[in-house]
Amino acid sequence: MSTFPGESQITRRTFLATLAGSVAVAGCGICGGFAVPGATAAGPDLDAVAAHHRGQTPTQWGTSLPGVPTTFAASGRQIALTFDACPGGCDDALLATLERNAVPALLFLNSRWIDAHPGRAEQLAANPLFEIGNHGTRHAPLSVTGRSAYGIRGTRSADEAVTEVWTNHTRLAALTGKPPTWFRPGTAYYDDVAVAIVNDLGERPLGFRVGADNGARASAALVRSDITGAAPGSVVLAHMNHPESGTAAGVSDAITALRASGWEFVSVTGQIVQ
Repeated sequence: MSTFPGESQITRRTFLATLAGSVAVAGCGICGGFAVPGATAAGPDLDAVAAHHRGQTPTQWGTSLPGVPTTFAASGRQIALTFDACPGGCDDALLATLERNAVPALLFLNSRWIDAHPGRAEQLAANPLFEIGNHGTRHAPLSVTGRSAYGIRGTRSADEAVTEVWTNHTRLAALTGKPPTWFRPGTAYYDDVAVAIVNDLGERPLGFRVGADNGARASAALVRSDITGAAPGSVVLAHMNHPESGTAAGVSDAITALRASGWEFVSVTGQIVQ
């Protein structure tokens, strides 16, 4: 399997041994339209997944491709909040707001963010209010051609895409005691071959209907407006790695306003996503 510049070589055998030693993952015997050879309770055959997609040419690129849900079937006035922990700081004010108001959220942790905040990652993983999702290893767009988004180069092959997903998968499985269900790449961009790879690795891609904080650059007022303007069933994306941003204040104001109007915040897991 390919590695990225500056990374040590990690074999697929090492991945599987690490995972088997920490947590059993339900295998995906048939994923992405093909039977995964060797898929077992220890996880998918990473070589088989990469080989199946090696040489395929993507035809689509974006954040809301087929197979990347952005909404769910709401029962009344419901939305789901998700937060990306990209490399950077930790927005403790935002997390405290969610805890104080008992608002569930799906937190997508990148491996580099965990490196910088290992103790905080353990605390969040132990909090039943939060579900932990996979935000990749390098925080790269998920591609098989190296396509970039926001100036960040994507993974360059099927092998690199597998590495980007699976390295952090095993880390999160060890951190939380169970394999992550949801995946969102760095920048949230995929090509269609990469979407199939995520599925074949047993995770579920998740997009968003509302980007609430413009990469943590939006003012608190705009964050509030974006969230309160969301339609029922929206998956909302904001960021938890910029404590200096307006995200925490905007989310706090939005929670107050929406709850006063009878809205409910729900977890993505358990919903019918679409």
